Amino acid sequence: MELDRAVPVWPQVAADLRRRLDAGEWEPGERFPGTVTLAAEYGVTQSTVQKAVVALREEGRLRTVLGAGSYVLR
Repeated sequence: MELDRAVPVWPQVAADLRRRLDAGEWEPGERFPGTVTLAAEYGVTQSTVQKAVVALREEGRLRTVLGAGSYVLR
């Protein structure tokens, strides 16, 4: 995915992760990739990915367990 650096990046990352979730790349209950992995994949900082993950969590798409990572809900 090519990011448009002229606008905030985290919403673009969140939209792509949403698309990937909808496509079934990760099944409900499956552990979601960590911020280090996703940051490297997208070529962005971990804080950018964290903002995207928070948005998905607030939408009810992910559940985060402190010290254990995030898991797909739907």
